[in-house]
Amino acid sequence: MKCGVPRTILSPASPSENFIAMFRRDTPAEAQFRMDVRTWLEANLPAALRGRTTRPPPAELMPWYRTLSRKGWIAPHWPKQYGGMGATLNEQLIMTEEMARIGAPHLPVQGLNHIGPILMEFGTAAQKAKHLPSIIAGTVIWAQGYSEPGAGSDLASLSTRATLEGDHFVVRGHKIWTTWAHHSDWMFALVRTDPQAQPRHAGISFLLIDLHSPNIRIRPIKTIVGDEEFSEVFLDDVVVPAENLVGKLHDGWRIANALLGHERLATSNPQFSLMALERVKTMARASGIIADPAFQDRVAAASINVMALSALFSHAVELTNHEKSPGPESSVIKIVACELLQTLTDLLIEAAGGHAPADEPIASNFGEVDVAAAFLQSRRATIYGGSSEIQRNVLARRVLNLPS
Repeated sequence: MKCGVPRTILSPASPSENFIAMFRRDTPAEAQFRMDVRTWLEANLPAALRGRTTRPPPAELMPWYRTLSRKGWIAPHWPKQYGGMGATLNEQLIMTEEMARIGAPHLPVQGLNHIGPILMEFGTAAQKAKHLPSIIAGTVIWAQGYSEPGAGSDLASLSTRATLEGDHFVVRGHKIWTTWAHHSDWMFALVRTDPQAQPRHAGISFLLIDLHSPNIRIRPIKTIVGDEEFSEVFLDDVVVPAENLVGKLHDGWRIANALLGHERLATSNPQFSLMALERVKTMARASGIIADPAFQDRVAAASINVMALSALFSHAVELTNHEKSPGPESSVIKIVACELLQTLTDLLIEAAGGHAPADEPIASNFGEVDVAAAFLQSRRATIYGGSSEIQRNVLARRVLNLPS
């Protein structure tokens, strides 16, 4: 379906005019860095990967991951000693903004943003040496084995068992909603190592599992968007070396909570809201609703909220850069970011009008916009990484100290 609007109605804005102004100003050195990033991205990011609503498959995406790695930009937030960029806070934010401006695809982040920082904090020297370089190089993809059919929001009720037998564990269980597991090489997983422990979370450990091991079956799950972003992982007496235990036995819950802070921060990256806001503006120009003062007010309010999210994200990144875990406060940014993303896709549907149900990107003189996929994909944002209801419970109990 096409949404054709004559060019004479509105002239498309240039990217610099069209993009949201951020909450801070670049220093001269930062302005030069921004221009260097923008110029390099324009020259190196394939056009076919720009503006994608869903994550491209590995055959398309991982060459771009490795291009960023060769440039030294795959992990701006990692220390240089581990192969990262060691970027300043503002440099990290500039890269986020420029990735959003050009519509860069969503990379697999379970290695970069989840297990990588956890290994830096809790891993042994051998674990760091084995796994961190391959994450940077993009030769290994990681998945997260947390949720189970009976343990989603109530993660402490997980039932996947890991029994220590000499120098190895034997793991049996079932993980679900495991992002990209069918494309991954390794999975970090929470497993129950003491089924009698009370409280329940006291008997959980954190294991690294090679997904190429015998007795592992992986079944992709097709989502409402039509992609296969998630999987089920079946572990039937899988042998895992004891050296793959991260931290101490039965101490996985503490590590899991530290990782959830990193995950909530990663899912709150303002790149997603920045790109969603640009889709709204593009669609509104194409449909003509941008001329409606009431709609303009709503877009202005959304723009302010995106700027506020960027400021909040900046604060969280600064804490992380100073080796301070975001802690339960990360629930705030998770709620703000994911609910804002849904608000933006609601606006996108309104801007598209009768064209919104189209199952293909809507073409116009102002560019293509994939409206339906963006809307459907945003529905899961308030569920993964801990639902908004769970995040509010965390804040009530652990930040505000309200009674249970």
